[in-house]
Amino acid sequence: MSERRSFVADLDVRQRAMLAEMGVRVWAPRAAPVLAEPAPAGEPAQPVSRETVATRPAVQSDAVRVSPPARSAPVEPAQHRLPAASPAADPALRPRGVDQMDWDALRQAVAGCQACPLHRGRSNTVFSAGDESADWMVVGEAPGENEDLQGEPFVGAAGQLLDRMLQAAGRSRQGQGSQGAYIANVLKCRPPANRNPQPAEIAQCEPFLARQVALLKPRLILAMGRFAVQTLLGSTEPIGRLRGQVHHYQGVPVVVTYHPAYLLRNPIDKRKAWADLCLAMDTAEAG
Repeated sequence: MSERRSFVADLDVRQRAMLAEMGVRVWAPRAAPVLAEPAPAGEPAQPVSRETVATRPAVQSDAVRVSPPARSAPVEPAQHRLPAASPAADPALRPRGVDQMDWDALRQAVAGCQACPLHRGRSNTVFSAGDESADWMVVGEAPGENEDLQGEPFVGAAGQLLDRMLQAAGRSRQGQGSQGAYIANVLKCRPPANRNPQPAEIAQCEPFLARQVALLKPRLILAMGRFAVQTLLGSTEPIGRLRGQVHHYQGVPVVVTYHPAYLLRNPIDKRKAWADLCLAMDTAEAG
C-alpha cells in the first residue's frame, strides 16, 4: 500500500497536467506551506522538491472519504434515473447460449443481435475497447453518435476526458494487464438521438455485459453513469448515495463514479471523480 500511498507525490509533469485538465488541484498540505527554500541575498529561491507534495489531492474533506457522501450532495439529473421495475427480456429474441460464449462468439453475437428495435438504426454495434487481459473494466451507459460511427465506446469529448482520467490512474485503453482498461457499455447499440436507454433495451443487452465480465474476470469494475451503476447494482439509488463505497457484481468489486459526459457539464464534480479513482486504485490493489 505504501507504493500506492505515494502515487500523487510521484506524479510527473504530464500526469499533473492531466489532473489539472480534470479540474483537480494537487498542492502541498497546509502543514508545510513553505514554497521556496531560503537563499542568500541576491540569489533566487530554490523550489520545494516534489516529495513535499501531499499523497492525496487536497480537496474538500468530504470528497476523499470512502464513506457515502451526504444526501445533499449534487447528483446527476433526476430524469436519468432508471425506473424501479424493468420488464423481463424475451430470451427467444436474444442469441442463444450467451453465458457459454467465448470472446469471438460473443462479439459475433452482438454484431448480429436483433433482440430489440435499436438494431434498425445502428451504423455499428459497439462491443468494447481495450485489452481482454486488463484487470480494470470500465462500464459506461450507451453509445452516442460518435461511438455508433466508429464502433468504439467513449470517443469524442467524453472519451478524451475518460482517457485523461485513466492516465492519471496509470492506465489506458491501449495498455495491457495491470496498465490496461477494458471498456464496454451496458447497451451495444445507439439509442435514437442519444436518448436514455429504455428498461427493455437494458434487459435484452445486459447478458452480453454479464458475459464480458465473466470472461474478463477483472479485479475492479469502474461504473460510470447512472444507467451503468443501476444496471450493475440492481439499484434505483442516485449516484450521489452510492459513491464512496465498494459494491460487487459477480463477486467483482465495483466503484461508482460520474459519467465523463456529466463531468463535462458539471466540472465542479471532477474532484469527486478523482476521489472515486483513488478509491478504485486502493480497492484494486487490496484485491
